[in-house]
Amino acid sequence: MKEPCDIFDIKTEAEFEKTALDLFREQAEKCQPYREYLSLIGAKPAEIREYAKIPHLPIELFKTHSIYCGKAEPEIIFTSSATTRMTPSRHPMRSLAHYEKTFLEAFRTFYGEPSCWSLYALLPNYLRRQGSSLVYMADRLIKKCGSGGFYLDDYEGLLHDMATDPKPKILLGVSYALWDLAEKHAPKLPNTIVMETGGMKGYREELPKEEFHKILCTAFGVERIHSEYGMAELTTQAYSTGGNRFRCPAWMRVTVRDVNDPTDRLPAGSRGGLNVTDLANRWSCAFIETQDAGRVFPDGSFEIEGRIDHAEIRGCNLLVQ
Repeated sequence: MKEPCDIFDIKTEAEFEKTALDLFREQAEKCQPYREYLSLIGAKPAEIREYAKIPHLPIELFKTHSIYCGKAEPEIIFTSSATTRMTPSRHPMRSLAHYEKTFLEAFRTFYGEPSCWSLYALLPNYLRRQGSSLVYMADRLIKKCGSGGFYLDDYEGLLHDMATDPKPKILLGVSYALWDLAEKHAPKLPNTIVMETGGMKGYREELPKEEFHKILCTAFGVERIHSEYGMAELTTQAYSTGGNRFRCPAWMRVTVRDVNDPTDRLPAGSRGGLNVTDLANRWSCAFIETQDAGRVFPDGSFEIEGRIDHAEIRGCNLLVQ
């Protein structure tokens, strides 16, 4: 597979579209499950000349097929969390260096240099949850920050270390753990960004996002709650700096489709199923039809409104079994 345009150099829509089309043509040929899917739906890659016409691969196929087109063996296979009733997704990652560059560039886009922050993670550490792309990212970001750590079961240690840390801080956590911390301690967290990574099915009752964020804001004494949007099947993360409004780095786009007709892409402002184009999915498939429901705005930002009916819940909220 020839090397495409460097995704981190994308600055215009024209550059994004060209890179997306080039990668689509290669993955339509080299990624066998994607090639077979395109054939089944009657899509002809040679006739697709607009980014808007590129079909997206149903995310469920990451559970049943090897979505991979790298020549060499992957360096790691990231997996989603799953209960005994769920099948985990598997995402072969050709290059950990590529993954690390991707999440570092995305972080810098929204938060600047990691060294300016301390990162405290209410997540299982890397040894307890190997295979989690989120935990891998947090582990490497903590090292880049130079301060912080994993504190899933140690709220008192977390609060002590945060209170004595003079640097600006990010508290990154699965939603149920943040809620537990808010209920048990209600600590005020000055000079801190609180960032949640997902829902609570299996641990706490599911609340509307606005209500849940209000609980956290009151308990922690912060004005808004940030969020991270990512999954095992993607290489890139989108971020919300409040209000459940997510924004993407330059090499990622989210569009909306009709839930009853996946080939029908809806205009900005519409509600429907979310499709993600992640050009950092270099050696798998960059075009993913997710089971998240939401809305995309004219500026390219998007919001998550829940899961499409009958869809399995995603794994970030189920990291701890």
